[in-house]
Amino acid sequence: MINQLKRKLAEGRVVLGTFITLNCPDLVEIAGLAGFDYCIIDTEHGPGNPESIQHMIRAAELRGMVPIVRVTDTAATTILRTLDVGAAGIQVPQVNSPETAENVVRSAKYFPKGDRGACLTRSSRYGFVPGVAEYFEEANRETLVILHCENRQGLECLDGIAAVDGVDVVFVGPYDLSQSFGIPGQIYHPVMVDAVARALAAAKRAGKPAGIFVGSVEEAKARIEQGFSYIAYSTDSLVFAEVCRNIVGGIKG
Repeated sequence: MINQLKRKLAEGRVVLGTFITLNCPDLVEIAGLAGFDYCIIDTEHGPGNPESIQHMIRAAELRGMVPIVRVTDTAATTILRTLDVGAAGIQVPQVNSPETAENVVRSAKYFPKGDRGACLTRSSRYGFVPGVAEYFEEANRETLVILHCENRQGLECLDGIAAVDGVDVVFVGPYDLSQSFGIPGQIYHPVMVDAVARALAAAKRAGKPAGIFVGSVEEAKARIEQGFSYIAYSTDSLVFAEVCRNIVGGIKG
């Protein structure tokens, strides 16, 4: 299976996604119908487990949207179970050293690039593949590995993290990063403006696309102009809450 999101990023195109924090395949399908390139099914801040995210992955695939899953941690078993149910890539929080980045890549890839456990599950179309070796090669080629930069420790060694072979995207989490600098929520504080610019520069030096979380259309456009190409727009719950608030405010005043 060709990972269209990975192809678009390799071509230097801007891709747009959203976080799915609610355990609802219908919302995933709606996001796909709306035209998002990808969704990030969030198991770090959402209630999803391998069984439930499998249904959300199916919903994304049905509507031509690439399903990425933000995992809870860097554990090999967490990454394995997420990829085995069909995620096209993993988004990994709190990666704060090149060694951790290398471990994540190894957990996401089969031999010779890694040591991911082998089993013919949904990710391998339940064995309906031309051959096991061919499937391993395909998975190694197509699986996306996206690593978060979201605290000072990770930022300080981001050049080394971004340079790790097999890391596809460096993703900036501005709100967690602002907490790390002692200015929670002040994502446009001068310290944060500098930190985000440093993260973007590190990704570019490594030849990797950079991603970031945004909360508005205007912010998304500004980040694209800045040089970010993997844009994660808000979350499903926040988008729905905003629409509800605007409807109620517009009618009731």
